[in-house]
Formats: sequence, C-alpha cells, structure tokens
Amino acid sequence: MDPAPEMKRNRFPSMNFEAEILTAPHDNSELYVIPSMRSLTAEEYVEAFKSFLDHSTEHQCMDEFNKEEMPKIVASLGNGKSTINVLGVGSGTGEQDLKMIRILQAAHPGVLIDNEIVEPNAQHVVAYKELVNQAPDLQNVSFIWHQLTSSEYERQVKEKGMHKKFDFIHMIQMLYRVEDIHNTIKFFHSCLNHHGKLLIIILSDSSGWASLWKKYRHCLPPTDSGHYVTSNGITDVLKRLGVVYRVHEFPSGWDITECFIEGDPVGGLMMDFLTGTKDFLGTAPPALRRRLHEALCQPECSSRKDGRIIFSNNLSMIVVES
Repeated sequence: MDPAPEMKRNRFPSMNFEAEILTAPHDNSELYVIPSMRSLTAEEYVEAFKSFLDHSTEHQCMDEFNKEEMPKIVASLGNGKSTINVLGVGSGTGEQDLKMIRILQAAHPGVLIDNEIVEPNAQHVVAYKELVNQAPDLQNVSFIWHQLTSSEYERQVKEKGMHKKFDFIHMIQMLYRVEDIHNTIKFFHSCLNHHGKLLIIILSDSSGWASLWKKYRHCLPPTDSGHYVTSNGITDVLKRLGVVYRVHEFPSGWDITECFIEGDPVGGLMMDFLTGTKDFLGTAPPALRRRLHEALCQPECSSRKDGRIIFSNNLSMIVVES
C-alpha cells in the first residue's frame, strides 16, 4: 500500500534522526516507520565526497590548470622576498595544496614558503598532516593548521587585531558552505599583500550543476545545506568590490552511471553527495527520486559517452589581483 498524503503523520525523534510514523486512518493495523531525510554529517560527507572524486575528473581538471596557468600566476609572487606567505581556505585533505606548493617551489627555488591552512573538518586535517609527513620534498615549507571555518578564522583574526598579509590565497570549491559570500571574499582579498593573488575555484555556469540548481531546483531535497553558487555569482561579487580578475574555464566530467543502478552502493553514495542527504535513495519520496533522475539525464546536465552517463562538472578558475 502506498502511504498517501491523506494519512495521519506523527513526527518523533528516534535514534538520532527524525522519523515519521504513517498510519492509515481506515486500517490501524498497518504501520509504516520511514526514516526522515537528513543532511550529511561531516564524516558522512567525507565518504560521499570520496565517491565523487573517484568517479570524476575534478582533480585531473585542476592538474590541467596547474600545468597550463599556475606557473604564470605564481611567477611574480613574493616580489623578491625570502619568504612567500600562502593561505589555503577550505583546503580539505591537502592534495591540491601540495601540488600548488610544488609549483611555487619550482618558480622560486630556495625561497621559504609559510603555508597556513583553514579547514574545519578534523578528518581532513589529519589526512593533510599525514600527506605532509610522507612528503620528502617540503623541507623549505612550514605548515600551520587552523581547524576552523572561514568565518571563525575571520572572527579570530579581527579579535586578535593581527591582520597577517599573504602573497597567495586560494579558496578551492569551498564557497558553497559559506554564509556570507560577498563579505568572505572581501575579507580574504583584504588579506593579500601588494601584488598578491587570490585564486577561487568554483563550478562553471556551463556545468550541469548550474542547470540543476537553476532550472531543476525543485528536484533537490531541502536537506541539501549548501549554497547554489556558480562562477557568475562570484564574478558579480568581484565586480561590486571593484577588483581586477580573470576567469579560466576548464572542462570536467563526473560519471554518474551507477546512480541509475538500483541498489548500487557507489551510486547511493554519489546521490548522497549530489543531494547533501544521507541515504537519499532510501529515504526520499519516490516522486522526488524520479524527478531528480530525470533532471540528471537532461542534455544541459549530462551527456552519454560509450554507454555511460557523464554529468558536466566544468570548473571556473578565477584569479583575483590584490
């Protein structure tokens, strides 16, 4: 029997999640207990994000940017100083940070690099530190971790009255979780040294995400706690701030084929990442699941290649001058 809207609904907290009891008014012998949808915890997000990275070309896309553009971007940093100050905001597990650090080392041999990291996720901080411990080529690099959100870091800096300046600040795929994007960008731009650069990596408006968020937002659950921001939203902020910037577009794809295979555990994790929801396929109403699957298959979101469904994950790399 399909639990219809006319059924009586009673909500109660159970086992750390909210559950719904659905009782049919004409047959009290039938009782349904369905876990309500809820947002991912920090630990669950790490697992879901890994499933995304394993099936997307996001890091390969960033590698292309590092190879083609980063050497030119970092060439003038530091202005001949003996130390270059770097700040990573929302650095995650550090793989991309260390790639950029090595490009800096190659461009400025012998120069000391003072690298500070702002990252709220404890698991990510542990993984980043482990990566540094295993790296043999970082002798001239110092690391300081701040296990804080970007807004907590900003508040701490302002309370202490110590406004350290940085030659290079990067914010990679993290502005989706920021409450006040305009003031966050304004603050971190104010942390730049003269001739410093701020790198923002964000989803492109040519990506499937942009179409999903703008055209098919009704297909997404309210448990998705992130902000639906893409490159144009960021450049609008930069225009209002009156700063000089340029945008580099790089293609990227995400193979979501498993999302359409009933009961596939990897597909389930990827849908959790896409929706920001724990066990989306197991807890979402069937109509919502169906609408989202249909939206994902739209040509402005995905393409088909060799029988696989590839979701567009195109990125914008925005380089902002001080």
